[in-house]
Amino acid sequence: MKFEFMKEHTSEFSIEEMSKVLEVSRSGYYDSISRPVSNNAAANIELLENIEDIFEDNRQTYGYRRVWSELIDQGYHVGKNRVARIMAQNGFKAYEPAAFIPQTTQSNHEFPIAPNLLNQNFHVEQLNKVWTSDITYVRVGNTWCYLCVVMDLFNREILGWSFENNMKTPMVIEALKRALIKRGYPKGVIFHSDRGVQYACTEFRKFLKELKFKQSMSRKGNCYDNAPTESFFRTFKVEEVYRKKYLNFEIAKRNIFDYIEVFYNRIRKHSKLEYLSPIQYVTKLSA
Repeated sequence: MKFEFMKEHTSEFSIEEMSKVLEVSRSGYYDSISRPVSNNAAANIELLENIEDIFEDNRQTYGYRRVWSELIDQGYHVGKNRVARIMAQNGFKAYEPAAFIPQTTQSNHEFPIAPNLLNQNFHVEQLNKVWTSDITYVRVGNTWCYLCVVMDLFNREILGWSFENNMKTPMVIEALKRALIKRGYPKGVIFHSDRGVQYACTEFRKFLKELKFKQSMSRKGNCYDNAPTESFFRTFKVEEVYRKKYLNFEIAKRNIFDYIEVFYNRIRKHSKLEYLSPIQYVTKLSA
């Protein structure tokens, strides 16, 4: 691929300059352009171009498995190992920064604690049976803001979310209200969260009771009891937050909307959903 780069940029740089920078011989370059391209080489060039398009279209977040799945969807007959090899050779690597960050749970309160109805059983067979929720920090300028999400455990879709400069109960209620609007106010849903005061307080418990929801809470200090939501936050931080600097609240909110509503829910392939996005997965099952 170095020779291909040289061929495409001869009007900008000399062959001698590019040979030195790319650490290839000039004779090798001239030999490459004088011989015909084999069918296999041509196929690899086409495949690489499609891999690059998929990688860039998905915000440089896809590893070889998701890129391979997208190629299959496009009608390519190609193996995972070949895709992995081409991506490695050409420096296509999904963004992976260091892991995060502060705890948002304020569980030192005197409100009642709901039983753990899930006990880490995250297998759900239909929509609107189990919704999970959590809150995370997002750096905006020189301060922290807070994102609350509500997820349907069946298809891992973010049904509702709210973004505020405080971590009070109304933000949790707002996220839940958005989820209710999207799903038409179902009854009997298990609503699982941590033991944070926002979820345990009288105001929120009363709201769940009015909805005829069943409240469930994780064990104290056990993030694995709400692993799917924690996993979403990890993905969100890696693919969106750690890659940007939000100068103000409105910029942050627009970017969060774009990530959740445009990319994550509708486009991003999920390994637990047959490499479909949450909405694609439901659409396929309903069809």
